[in-house]
Amino acid sequence: QVQLVESGGGLVQAGGSLRLSCAASGRTFSTNPMGWFRQAPGKEREFVAAISMSGGSTYYADAVKGRFTISRDNAKATVYLQMDSLKPQDTAVYSCAAAGPYSRLLPTTANRCEYWGQGTQVTVSS
Repeated sequence: QVQLVESGGGLVQAGGSLRLSCAASGRTFSTNPMGWFRQAPGKEREFVAAISMSGGSTYYADAVKGRFTISRDNAKATVYLQMDSLKPQDTAVYSCAAAGPYSRLLPTTANRCEYWGQGTQVTVSS
């Protein structure tokens, strides 16, 4: 069982930056590929970024490529999402998610994720 708790959300002006953190409990964190998803009001949840167990492979949605960076610290059982050059359309609830242990597939879709955090609100003002 893995429990995920996000933090770092808030209100920021367009062009600004935020760093989200997702702290995981449980002993298997280093074996779980991790991902970030977001859901804006009235819209479906969408994939943002994913990272492999070791952190050696990452994958991004086109909408955030070049602006967001996903990373992880297995010693701290934490995954991060550095968000730069934020836009109003980035406003959403951001949730981290974990794929199953030793999953070969990065969690780029919701059905590849076994565990979810409760989410943290990010609001970008224009």
